[in-house]
Amino acid sequence: MESKPERILDQDLAQRLHGALTADHGELFIVLNDSSPEVLRTALKNRSLTEEHLLRLLKRRDLPEDLLKAVHHLPLVEGGHNLKVALAMNPGTPGPVLLTLLPHLHLFELLNLSILPGTTPDQGFAAERTIVQRLPTTELGNKLTLARRSSPDLVAALLKEGEPAVVELCLQNPRLKEVAILQFLNGPAARADTISQIARHPKWQSRPNIRLAILKNHRTPAVWFTLFLPALRGPDLNNLLASRRLTPPQKQLVNAELRRRGLG
Repeated sequence: MESKPERILDQDLAQRLHGALTADHGELFIVLNDSSPEVLRTALKNRSLTEEHLLRLLKRRDLPEDLLKAVHHLPLVEGGHNLKVALAMNPGTPGPVLLTLLPHLHLFELLNLSILPGTTPDQGFAAERTIVQRLPTTELGNKLTLARRSSPDLVAALLKEGEPAVVELCLQNPRLKEVAILQFLNGPAARADTISQIARHPKWQSRPNIRLAILKNHRTPAVWFTLFLPALRGPDLNNLLASRRLTPPQKQLVNAELRRRGLG
């Protein structure tokens, strides 16, 4: 036999479900604060439902995946850019849904998704991957902004492109990691001018691994051999001399330093 509290509970839920379906525009905002996913799913069928209501709903961080999937299938979302952004920003949005939304987001909406607090690591990674895919067709001005604000992985991808103006801002980004610079120096995009940018930079020029990577690049201007070789250890000088990557003039500079130390 059904108990009295259960009957009261069922009646209360039934009233809330009815209210979710029949509420007018203003009342619907109150309905969307309900704790019951069932009530919220019913509210999605309300004829008074607008973009404004959904934007308010998507600010909630306690929405279940099935409800977010239901929101994604609404005609309002299909034709509404702001709703696509809000759905992508919600940490509960399932991965497959997120992947269908990202191509519709603008560049800096993707950037916000990758760096703003409150988004999940999966959201950030997917947004970064989408940005990287767009880099070949991204305007220089937008790349400069990205270089200032990007996450470690994204700033590393920008650095790899080797555009001098972008490289300069990447080097100033506090999220840039040493390993990204080493990868760049060992890669095909490093040129004399961008190598010199790194060699001049006050934060990076004194790091031993970076100095050595600079000296191992056959595109490094001679001036950096003149400035960096005197501080190099003897074993590192011998390793440089044995490197097949150095040009004959660069090896002559290493030999000159060894002779200066009486080691040649």
